[in-house]
Amino acid sequence: MNPSVPMSPLPSSPAPSVAAPARPLLPWVRAPRRTLAASLALGVFAEFLLARERWGLGFPVLVAALVGALAWLGGREGWQRARPNAWLLAPLGLVSVFVALRDSSWLLTLNVLTAAVLLMMLSHFWAAGRVERLGLTDYVVVFFASAAQSLLYPPALARDSVDLRGLKTHSRLLGALSRGLLLTLPVLLVFGLLLESADGVFSSTLHRLVSFDVDLGSVVTHGIGVTFSACVAAGVLGHALRRRATKELGDAEVASATPRLGFIEALTLILAVNALFFVFAAFQVSYLFVGDGVSPAAGYTFAEYARRGFFELVVVASLTLALVMALTRWTRRETRVAQTVFRASTSLMVGLTLVILASAMRRLSLYEDAFGYTLLRLYTHVFMVALGAALAWRAVTLWWKPERFAVGAFATALGAVLALNFLNPEAFIVRHNLERYARTGTVDVEMFYDLSADAVPGLVLMDSNVSGWEQERLAPVLKDHRERLSQGDTVPEWNFSRFLARRALLRAGAWRAPVNP
Repeated sequence: MNPSVPMSPLPSSPAPSVAAPARPLLPWVRAPRRTLAASLALGVFAEFLLARERWGLGFPVLVAALVGALAWLGGREGWQRARPNAWLLAPLGLVSVFVALRDSSWLLTLNVLTAAVLLMMLSHFWAAGRVERLGLTDYVVVFFASAAQSLLYPPALARDSVDLRGLKTHSRLLGALSRGLLLTLPVLLVFGLLLESADGVFSSTLHRLVSFDVDLGSVVTHGIGVTFSACVAAGVLGHALRRRATKELGDAEVASATPRLGFIEALTLILAVNALFFVFAAFQVSYLFVGDGVSPAAGYTFAEYARRGFFELVVVASLTLALVMALTRWTRRETRVAQTVFRASTSLMVGLTLVILASAMRRLSLYEDAFGYTLLRLYTHVFMVALGAALAWRAVTLWWKPERFAVGAFATALGAVLALNFLNPEAFIVRHNLERYARTGTVDVEMFYDLSADAVPGLVLMDSNVSGWEQERLAPVLKDHRERLSQGDTVPEWNFSRFLARRALLRAGAWRAPVNP
């Protein structure tokens, strides 16, 4: 054999090609069958708890069941990964429980929306990442992106849970069974009609067996409700248990932007705004907090003075917060002296803005002293306090970890929601309007028609403390609330405020019919 001649390879039979297991396209979820089964069970549970006229105890029970299913599906390893963000469970549990404590429609909407946001956050960060690493706009992006991606998981779970090979194996049997049914049904129908007409007793018995008293509309409605709830549960569970292929928001700290604004230009802007704010704040302090701040300024009524100035001042405070954030992100501070001067000047801007915000709150207080509290005014008060807290936190983060401002603002928003629930706005309004009646002898009864069961114990107390004419005006309000609460709650609908309202009305005793003036 000549070694210089290359040997041709011997012919060989081609190796049998082994098809690689088809890897499901993303989204890819661990344990799809268990997740799908849990989603279906949660869908049925949600329809039982929430398909009612009023929500109450069923909502926190459902949220607890969803979190429990998530912990069960994730297992010990999943819980260990979720622990850094487990603090989200505390506000989620509180706002969910408040659905069963407060009856206000405003609070119900706020609590349900807050629970949805927290569930999306918990789902996104269940396996990795940290909430505190998000930037301010990232919270919005994470919520909407997670909600949109959750729409992909119900069909993905159904696809990965169905054994298509098994269906192909039994396709012949299923086909034969289907053809047998098509052949059998007409024969049974003919014989059944003949036998039914042949014997009256058999006919009546057959009618009882095949007759169903079923409301098809209700069945369809409940079926749609179960499907929708199961899809929501599948989206939350699937997004939480997904296998991450790439880095996502919250896995790493937010990258700092490249500064583009010169230090001198930024400092000029800051000092000019500070000078303007200082002059305005000096006028506000001299009039509202030191001088005669118990009456409107000359030439204004209470309504004009409070309304005209209030909204402008709130807008100024909000824009100042945005301005400080933009300057902090885009201003070049190349030396330690420049960094210190920048922090001091922007901290002064925040302090002056807090004075302006306090001026706006004082104006609103003047208006409330003159005309009383309403839900809008009270919610505005809480918003301004939250805005002031965010401004103060911005000043803190100027000197310590600027990247942590976003999580502080997020916690402030959660704190505002919880503060409203603990405050119980409608009971607060009734209590303070009763105090105003003790000072002025007048009370705005019309606004009480729009309040929920949260206000009823206070209204019963007011009814026993106002004069005869005011009692006659209050009687239709109490009668209206009594009619609303006449129908009792089922266990999933049970609500603490409605329970207290019914007890207060029961203890009130006799009912006065409304008297026409």
